[in-house]
Formats: sequence, C-alpha cells, structure tokens
Amino acid sequence: MKKETVDRGFRVPGFTTASIFCGIKTNKQKDLALIFSEEPSVAAGLFTSNQVVSPTITWCQEILKSSTRFRAIMVNSGNANACTGPKGMEDCKSLASKLSQKLAVEPKEILIASTGIIGVPLPINKIVKALPALSSKLSPVGWVSSAEAIMTTDLTPKFKSLSFYIGKHKITMGGIAKGSGMIHPNMATMLAFIVTDASIDKKTLGRALREANNKTFNRITVDGDTSTNDMAILLANGKAENKSIRGGSSAYDKFVEKLTEICLYLAHKIVLDGEGATKFVTIRIQGAKAKTHAHRVAKSVATSSLVKTALFGQDPNWGRIIAAVGYAGVPFNPDKVQISLNGSVLFNNGVPTYRALQSTLRKKMKSKNISIVIDLKSGIQSGEVYTCDLSYDYVRINAEYTT
Repeated sequence: MKKETVDRGFRVPGFTTASIFCGIKTNKQKDLALIFSEEPSVAAGLFTSNQVVSPTITWCQEILKSSTRFRAIMVNSGNANACTGPKGMEDCKSLASKLSQKLAVEPKEILIASTGIIGVPLPINKIVKALPALSSKLSPVGWVSSAEAIMTTDLTPKFKSLSFYIGKHKITMGGIAKGSGMIHPNMATMLAFIVTDASIDKKTLGRALREANNKTFNRITVDGDTSTNDMAILLANGKAENKSIRGGSSAYDKFVEKLTEICLYLAHKIVLDGEGATKFVTIRIQGAKAKTHAHRVAKSVATSSLVKTALFGQDPNWGRIIAAVGYAGVPFNPDKVQISLNGSVLFNNGVPTYRALQSTLRKKMKSKNISIVIDLKSGIQSGEVYTCDLSYDYVRINAEYTT
C-alpha cells in the first residue's frame, strides 16, 4: 500500500469528538470516546454475523430501525459488555439515559459500542462518573485522540479524512477504526465510525455503506475469527447543503467511491496492525468463472494457517497455496493454474516452475508487502482479500489476553 500523508487534525463540519481515561483499562490509557453531531444526523450501521452478540449490538440495531435522527456515538474499550446477562442491556439503557442528559438529546439518538474482554460486567459507575468531563472535552479536532481511546491490542490508531465536490458543494468525510486480532469478514473484531457532512437520506446511506463494506472491511482477515461486538457506523448531518444524494445518480457513485476509499484505508490499517503481523499480504484471484468464486478462493488462501506461517517464515511454499485453492470448493482445472508471488511465477500449468531464482525469491519474501496472484484461467472474474502473516507474537498475545 502506498505511503500516504494523513492530516492528524482533521475536521468534519458539524461533528465534534472527545476521549478520556475513565478507569476501565488498568494501564491508564484512554478508554472512553464520544462522537457528537451538532445537528441531527441520519445513520446506517453494519454488525457482526456472530450469533453471540454484545447488548451494544442489539441496542444499536434496535434504535437504527426505530429512530430517524441520531446525535452521538459513545465507545468504551477494555470491556466488551458481552455475555453479561440482562445487566448488559440495562447498562446500555442507563448509559444512553445519563449521556442524553449531558448532551441535551434523546437516549434513542445515542449509539453505543464496546470492545475488550468478554464476560466481565461493565464498570458503569466509572463511565457515568466520567461523562461530565468527557462531554466538556468535545472538540472539532479530537479525532486522533478518540481513535486511540477505542484501541485494545492495536499498536497504532487508525484514522482518515478526505474532501471532494458534488457540484459546487464541498463534502467532507472522516473516520476512525480499531482492529488487530479476531479479524475476519462479516464482520471482523473491529469498530469503525465514519461521519460526513453530506446530505443523503437514510436508505441511500445504508446502501452506500453496504457497498463500501463489501469491498473493504469484508475483504480482510487476520486469523479467521469473528467477534461479538463488531460494527461499522456511518453518520451524515447534511451540513454541506448539497442536493440530497439519491441512489443511481452520479453524486451517489462519487459518494460511494470516496466512502470506499476511507473504508479501504482503514481496513488496510487493521491488517497492517494484525496481532504480531510482520507482513501485509494481498491475495488476488483472477481468471475465475464468477466473482463469488474469486472471493471464495482468495478467502481460502488468506485464512490458511499454513500459508500464513510460511509467509512469516519467508518460505515461498506454493504447495500450501495450491492446497488452499483446492479445498475452497470452487471448480477449476489444476493443470491450468498459475501462482505468482511478488511477480515471480512459482507454479504454472499444474507443476512448479524453477524460472524464479531462489536468491530472488528469498529477497522478495523479506518484503513487508507480499502480493500473491492466482490465475485460475477459468473465466474473466477477479477479486482480492487482504491478510497478514501468522507469527510467534500472535500466539503470545492471545495466550495472555485475559491473564
């Protein structure tokens, strides 16, 4: 991925944010963030496909269905508020009620997210006690600090903003995300919160988020695990005063293009920050009969522990790659497949190729960016999935997660 300069003090008109340490984490790192819309916003959300979910997921899903305007998102890290029984939902309702009083909004206008250890009751008293200080710190330029506050095993904050024009109206969009381990499509252990000043109706906003998500957050995997708290939320407050964006229009296409750009940047950052990761890996499938085939094969290779450990060991083991292609459940002719790694052909027409010098391959395997291209030669469709290697540190981090 190309190196990019990011504005650490970005603003999105009509939105403010804040973060604070409230005592959930034991290392005194920030663990509570707030995003506030000065004007009522429309909202869209996507959530984990795991059947075991945090009450925060249920809360957000319910109010997204029943409400038409939204004003805030509150996020805590260090505690997932999952598998905590009826008290988990009671805590969500209580927090929304207490925060609504500080912000002078309705509880049903507040979305809530949590991330951290599962099965531990939320220390709600600590959060409630911190709400006055948190709301008083709201600032147009607090995004980087808020990105830090939602981190768990992340090593770096993830944030991105951009601006573009629809007609004569300047549209601004910005977002933050967290994610490092338990990363897998539909959705991963990740939180993403994106805001924009564009004018767009709720239904169209939801469609745009789904389109962008399917090309980005649902194309990343670190370890094949999907958690209980995952969500992506998108707010639009209309401050840009553009003509409301409608599906099928050129304005909609532009909006989705830019939303996808933000989501892809954040998705790549999640993979780059994969627990213990030393390499960013792009798995590209081409020559597939169908888009679904391309995605299924790419996902099979990307989630193979044997492929991922070989990448960590800088071993260009094409045998592990072709095996993962073979059990993806997609029809193809193995005698036609070609596999390339960073431009060197490792496997072609059913047999390994020795055209690539071992010294050249070893040098390429040391790169932090690995590209694996697999041509099935069965059709014209293609697709990509983004992943990382699997290292000793991944085992260490997760072996010690709650201890």
